[in-house]
Amino acid sequence: MASGLKRNIQEIYGQQQHMNGSGYGAMPNVPQNGSQMMPMKHEMGDYMPQQQIDPNSSQDIKKSRLDNQPKQEPSRVLHLRNIPQQLSESEVLFLGLSFGMIKNVLFLRSKNQAFLEFENLNEAQQMVSHFSQTTSTFNGKKIFVQNSNHQELNTDPNNSNNLSAQTALKEALSLWCAAKQGGKNTVLRATILNMIYPVTLDVLNQIFSKFGQLLKIITFTKNDKFQALIQMRDAQSAQNARQALNGQNIYNGCCTLQIEFAKLLNLEVKYNNEKSRDFTNLLLPSGDGNSQGSGEFGMNGNSSQMNNYNNPSLIGAAPNFMAAVQAAANQMPFGSQGSQGSNMGFNQGNFNFNQMGNMQQNMGNNQYSQQGQGQNQYGTPVLLVSNLNEEFVNPDALFTLFGVYGDVIRVKILFNKKDSALINFSNAQHAATALANLDRVKLWNKQIRVFPSKHLTVQMPKDGQPDAGLTKDFSNSPLHRFKKPGSKNFNNIFPPSATLHLSNIPQNVTEQQLRDIMSNYGTIKGFKFFQKDRKMALCQMASVEEATQALISSHNYQLADNMHLRVAFSKATI
Repeated sequence: MASGLKRNIQEIYGQQQHMNGSGYGAMPNVPQNGSQMMPMKHEMGDYMPQQQIDPNSSQDIKKSRLDNQPKQEPSRVLHLRNIPQQLSESEVLFLGLSFGMIKNVLFLRSKNQAFLEFENLNEAQQMVSHFSQTTSTFNGKKIFVQNSNHQELNTDPNNSNNLSAQTALKEALSLWCAAKQGGKNTVLRATILNMIYPVTLDVLNQIFSKFGQLLKIITFTKNDKFQALIQMRDAQSAQNARQALNGQNIYNGCCTLQIEFAKLLNLEVKYNNEKSRDFTNLLLPSGDGNSQGSGEFGMNGNSSQMNNYNNPSLIGAAPNFMAAVQAAANQMPFGSQGSQGSNMGFNQGNFNFNQMGNMQQNMGNNQYSQQGQGQNQYGTPVLLVSNLNEEFVNPDALFTLFGVYGDVIRVKILFNKKDSALINFSNAQHAATALANLDRVKLWNKQIRVFPSKHLTVQMPKDGQPDAGLTKDFSNSPLHRFKKPGSKNFNNIFPPSATLHLSNIPQNVTEQQLRDIMSNYGTIKGFKFFQKDRKMALCQMASVEEATQALISSHNYQLADNMHLRVAFSKATI
């Protein structure tokens, strides 16, 4: 390859930055031999539709320069820009598959861009026309689609990034075909008996997706009973879900699942909203008068409309139920199961609510306005924690640990029962996230238990009342992780793990210095700085318990003037 092309590749990828989490995160290093397809440099500019230009606006001047560029010739290769980070590679491919078959793909993750090569030119142009004529938005962002200067994608099949893209393409094609063709015994009919509390589409998606890819779902009420038609990827997944879930309660003593095979071979979904969803077609309208593709829906059910998902007022045995669902999906034994309608037993593990961050973020500016207002539609903002180690527990430690999953306002260790404490969050959704992730976690050599409390708020002790420093108010703490609306912390909520994510590291702090700090709390199994951002690092401890202790003790550790270490759990491994 000519040296000029090599330089362009480095220019394209030169400004990579690390993004922790799934979707469009950090892009692996591009091989120096330029083995990936090289997009033309001017394709990397910010495409904007033509409109009246303000000569005093530098942004409009930039738009003018772009608008004056020669119009691209029609091509089977399309360039997609401004792709939301929340969209997975499969979901990006589904956007293209809505118009026709895709032959090849290249993802530019660090740039939130992609190239799709269609088999048919007319189908490619239909996609260009659709996105230029509609106001389709995804997670609040408009994706721009235009013709590429390339007529085909010439990618190196031996390049690791291209191999990953081809794997994603094959998987998306497989799911797309399964969603269009359907099959015998792939559609389940679920009826909710004794439905005292609401059951949403997103709750059903989280439950059934543990047994295989859920493609489509339609909810409705018939004969005064809430029902759902659920299309799985294949008959085996549907059979596994039916066998494990039939007759089980979603919440304590109510909301019993009655599941049978439907006679339908395939579901036809017309709208993507809170009542129905096609996870392979993000361009469906919402049915409320909005334009097509105004969706916030992903294959994992991360809907912006998850208003009742995992309602803490319904929580009862809900986390236990979901953990048991995960256990069944992994073919691990359940606890004791009684007659039909019995609650599913809990054996081990904690359910990973990966999408709780999206639900929390929707609280936006009003998350602190609910303080002191008592119970709301999501339940109580107060959790009861028991089986704590009295020798080590203190309000600051509980604030730090539970603050990983929500903003803690007050902590009260019970005066006459010091192995128990009340944790008051800024809102009930934060409490639900903490409950789902921290119940049965091992801390200070004991397995703690977390439950919703009957209390709606934690009161500070009155003047003169003995307290011994067991109650502490953190309302004005600068360490709240979710106080800022739109914080990236909402998208990086993970259950306790052996790997910790370290951030806010000064440039002059060495690996050995950080190892010395973290080794005070256990054995370090691995450590590495982020390649593109040395202010962040991963530190893997020998166990989850050691990592939990290290987080509690090292978060906010002062490394330099006005530089304090930030620590969180990570889903990565070293």
